[in-house]
Amino acid sequence: MAKKISIGTWAYCFGPYKDNPVDFHTIIRKLKELGLDGVELGGFPPHPNPDSHDTRDKRLALRKEVADAGLEFSGLAANLWMHKIISVPDSGPFIAEFAKNLFFAEDLGIDCIRVDTLEPPDVCIKNNIDPKVARERVVNAFDKCAKLAANRGIRVAWEFEPGFAFNKPSEILSIVEEVRSRDNPNFGVMYDTSHAHMCAAIGARQPGEQETLPGGALELLQKLKGKIAHIHLIDSDGTLHDNETSTHAPFGQGHLNFDELIPEIVQCGVPSDWWCIDLCFWPEAWDVTAAALKFLDGMRKKYAA
Repeated sequence: MAKKISIGTWAYCFGPYKDNPVDFHTIIRKLKELGLDGVELGGFPPHPNPDSHDTRDKRLALRKEVADAGLEFSGLAANLWMHKIISVPDSGPFIAEFAKNLFFAEDLGIDCIRVDTLEPPDVCIKNNIDPKVARERVVNAFDKCAKLAANRGIRVAWEFEPGFAFNKPSEILSIVEEVRSRDNPNFGVMYDTSHAHMCAAIGARQPGEQETLPGGALELLQKLKGKIAHIHLIDSDGTLHDNETSTHAPFGQGHLNFDELIPEIVQCGVPSDWWCIDLCFWPEAWDVTAAALKFLDGMRKKYAA
């Protein structure tokens, strides 16, 4: 299928943009001018979210604004970070928050929602939690989310990364396989190229014994074939942002070989034609957006025409 390119709006309201976020209406206008196909909504204030758009009329108006700009929504990064699913025995509040975002996504015509494990890699050590108990809590929470989303034809994409628990390749594979085995074909990982490199090649922030793969991000991609729900593309220079999560370096400023990765991504069975640019926390995200689109458009023409 023909690939479409979007970009995540969180790049323009997180980190360096926190005190001076780019207005969502400005983002929509600019992205269309640049020639992107869509926008991936970060449902965090001040950008549109379930609380700012708390009625169906408001949501339909937002959906129309994006469509009128000639764009589509490629996904929703839901704001779930006020909750926990590992260090608490009851995931009910998290599930309720997910459901709120699910209804929001459905009204906007969004068919993919991002989730994560919410707590840092050393959460089990600091809270004296049996890792098996922690893992089961994650699997159960993701299972519930996937089943709720399936009823509305929406995929759930788990974004693994160095900054959150269960960031080793074997953990990533086993969790996604178990959740899917519970009759959840709409559940999969979000394969973010920067996070994949940091988890599989660098072994960043892994508690206990470090685990990497000889083939790094490419090998992890191959192991995840058929279990990927969504794609985020950006480079990695092998460092962490603020010692927490992967540095999302602009294309060409990192170590990744996209001439190896992109052909594999095209063949990895993702049930979506979206490639989302992720410039999270990059200080000049607004300034490098056009260059990022140009790079990916070249990859699209070369490998996915």
